[in-house]
Amino acid sequence: MTTSRARCVAAAALALIAATLLAPAARAQPQPGGAPAGPMRQASQIDLQGATAQARAIFQGVIDTATNDNARAMAQRAMAMSYAFDGDCANALRYEAMVIAYWTTREQAEPQTAFYQEGEMANEGARVCIDAGALDSAERWYRRGYELGQKEPEPRTHPRSLWEYRLAHALGRLAARRGNAAEARRQIAAARRALDGDTAMASQQERFFPYLVGYVALYTGDLPTAERELTNSVTMRGNERDPFMRCLLAMVYEREGKRAEARAAYQQAYELASAHNPPAAFVRPFARGKLGLAASR
Repeated sequence: MTTSRARCVAAAALALIAATLLAPAARAQPQPGGAPAGPMRQASQIDLQGATAQARAIFQGVIDTATNDNARAMAQRAMAMSYAFDGDCANALRYEAMVIAYWTTREQAEPQTAFYQEGEMANEGARVCIDAGALDSAERWYRRGYELGQKEPEPRTHPRSLWEYRLAHALGRLAARRGNAAEARRQIAAARRALDGDTAMASQQERFFPYLVGYVALYTGDLPTAERELTNSVTMRGNERDPFMRCLLAMVYEREGKRAEARAAYQQAYELASAHNPPAAFVRPFARGKLGLAASR
């Protein structure tokens, strides 16, 4: 991409991003998993196609010419996700750290939102790392996310129990990936206690519990339990279009030798992975490889 074209692309993207700043909610939550417009949307679609270097050239142009810190943070978060599509934990964390640094500047003006977003960004980076197999980095950043989220002052907009649940959920998955079934079961129990202790929080988070149980079962070799829990998970309200859960189910089918079911589930996961977020960043290239599809270059 030429310098002049990059500047043109960046200017158009910033104009569109700036329009969202008129709405406080949009300014407070720059989410790459949503529906970015213009060149940001173009770059997100290019990542989905597998041409990540090309996408990052667009994102870098937006970062370099950003006229305010919020617009820059939005593009930096999108850049983190672009690296996630390559399974690049280190660079994803580098850009997530930049977004966290932006939110630290908002702690005085909007402390509830700022600390929550700091925790969210750390967890998002951790999710990229666990999916990439960088388990130690993932654990550090999940724990960092927990610590940052718990700093949210009263009146809290997100309960402490949410972060307790999220940490137990993450540690359970990490233990399973490390082959420690006993520790994974302890963390499943901790996650269950967190849900049972806060029914309001559980009303939003219960649907992620079967996914945890299924994930642990998959990575500890209990395929019947993994199939049962993940089949339940993908049919729960709110999970029907989750590509990662569908991909996990495909992995179970594959290990069970159910080739037709596995291929169908991988195809469904691939088609559902249409957002610019950690689930799609893992599923899109992984399922593409399973299906024998070529990435754009």
